[in-house]
Amino acid sequence: MNDSFKRAFSLEGKRALVTGGGSGLGEAMAAAMAAAGAKVILVGRRKDMLEQAAGRIPGAKVETVDLADIAALDAAAKAILERHGKIDILVNNAGNTIRKPFLETTYEDIDAVVDVHLRGALEFSRPIIARQAETGGGCVIFTASMASYMGLPYVMGYTVAKTALLGVVRALSAEFAGQNVRVNGIAPGWIDTPLYRGATGADPARKAKALGRIQMGRIGEVEDVGWTSVFLASDAAAYITGQTVAVDGGALAGF
Repeated sequence: MNDSFKRAFSLEGKRALVTGGGSGLGEAMAAAMAAAGAKVILVGRRKDMLEQAAGRIPGAKVETVDLADIAALDAAAKAILERHGKIDILVNNAGNTIRKPFLETTYEDIDAVVDVHLRGALEFSRPIIARQAETGGGCVIFTASMASYMGLPYVMGYTVAKTALLGVVRALSAEFAGQNVRVNGIAPGWIDTPLYRGATGADPARKAKALGRIQMGRIGEVEDVGWTSVFLASDAAAYITGQTVAVDGGALAGF
């Protein structure tokens, strides 16, 4: 393997911050980036979970931030920049959901989800993107979803927030491309996480329906999303911005 190939996909010398990094896809993306050479910071609400994940990722640091506390996020992001320096790679992955029929869903329910996925991500990103734009560039990744593209019942707030992130990716990429800040998204399909197992373990019909949509005929692994994030953050993707990549085994393209 020649040196130019290795350099293209390496994250050596980069600092990556992953929100929602204490479990599931967030931990997988952080672990993949650390394996590619990045110094990793895990951010989330539960310090115990973050510290457990950090124990599995060599050199990972932990910062406790509640992405739902909108008013505190600007100061929280600036404090992290003060402690760690420039964040070369920001992964906005923190999320939540409230599962209810629409007719029982309140605006408080929708706000509680949108505040984390959308408003929280934007407020937390603002100081970090500003620093990237001032210092030669960087990479920002948002975690979208199958719900960004297809109708899923009982998750109105989640669907609204994840669909909005597609527009966020386009708008931020257009605004900051001139400062060499690349903004992309990843839309995971059905991935083998504790959340997926909890949602389908007692509902074989739902699991069968999901599998029936996937052209590759299998559920994805968290590493599939992790390595995609490394690619998007690396110099190998230096000419890619404004895109959301579906990591879904062909579910969106299939019938």
